[in-house]
Amino acid sequence: MEKMIDNILLCTFITVASYLIGVLVFQKFKKAWLNPLYTCTVFIICLLTLFHLDFTGYTSGTDLFSLLMGTATVSLAVPLYKQVALIKKYFFIIVCAVMTGTLTGVASIVSLTKVMHMNQEMMISMIPKSVTAPIALSISQSLGGIPSLTVSFVFVSAIFSLVIGPGLLKYTRIKSKIAKGLALGTSAQAIGAKRAFDWGEVEGAMGSIAMITAALCMSLITPFLIYFYL
Repeated sequence: MEKMIDNILLCTFITVASYLIGVLVFQKFKKAWLNPLYTCTVFIICLLTLFHLDFTGYTSGTDLFSLLMGTATVSLAVPLYKQVALIKKYFFIIVCAVMTGTLTGVASIVSLTKVMHMNQEMMISMIPKSVTAPIALSISQSLGGIPSLTVSFVFVSAIFSLVIGPGLLKYTRIKSKIAKGLALGTSAQAIGAKRAFDWGEVEGAMGSIAMITAALCMSLITPFLIYFYL
């Protein structure tokens, strides 16, 4: 029992310390690619190596953070509820825009892998890159992809979208709060929705609904992907 408590305390320290370091680095350099979501992962790996703690031991000691993650996800419903009238008004536009973005992402991956002569396993590992990580993992596994590669592609895709997205929206002079939120939520998922909240509550709500709709859209087309490519 004492050993288990020590493990939980150590894992909690590693997680909190890594996040705080990640936040400090981000605040100092103000670069989108230094988002704490990614730098925190690097620092956790370094600390796990330093304390000679394996991944299984770490995950067993971080159940509290898994619970808090679920709570944080549910909290996204609050701004959505506040904007429910706006969502109803633009429901058709929201669904069409997100579905188009998601399907375009799938088509681009299929085309790219064919042009570069990648094998099928690599292709289906990349296909769900534009949806939130838990859904992407489930889809990748059902299609026969490589989960670790899928997670990497999801992270790279999200950070790439976060880096170029705001600048591209500004360059193209897109000022619509709805369009900006949907664009970041569809392409950069959770961190895109978070970035959209920095612009305003409407943008954040649209980013959240885009993240959810993209996941639903990808889940619906998965059976067709299985039929055509497996």
